[in-house]
Amino acid sequence: MEKSNGTYALILEARSGFELTVGKLGRLSGRPGYYVYVGSAFGPGGVKARLKHHRQCALQPHWHIDYLRLQLPFNEVWYTHDLHKRECEWAKLIAGMPGATTPFPGFGASDCTCPAHLIYFEQAPSFEAFGQRLSFSKVKHAPVRRVSYTYLTEL
Repeated sequence: MEKSNGTYALILEARSGFELTVGKLGRLSGRPGYYVYVGSAFGPGGVKARLKHHRQCALQPHWHIDYLRLQLPFNEVWYTHDLHKRECEWAKLIAGMPGATTPFPGFGASDCTCPAHLIYFEQAPSFEAFGQRLSFSKVKHAPVRRVSYTYLTEL
């Protein structure tokens, strides 16, 4: 994976219910299922560096997702290298997929007006369904790729 900027979605799996406290969002209770967190990486090292950060659990959480990562592993990432931040567009598209709900309003969206950048599914979300939704949208950007956590550790 190159060190380019872009947008990504972490696919996290909760095998049981959980509770966590996240900054101003307060105490949150989650249920078993899949959580998709959408973010962007436009700092030094781009997507590769951001995913390296997410592979580790931050001892001093900074972003909302850092708190969630203390509780949940992720097993897959969808990403694109693009000159434009697409996280709000992706969050909206994913939230519109069948079975999607917003479990924690405002999660990951403290710097925009989106309802949240974390979407919940009872069953694993489909990369193919996301790709179809993306192709029907007006958004034109670089190809979206999928990689499992296993292959991320080799970066």
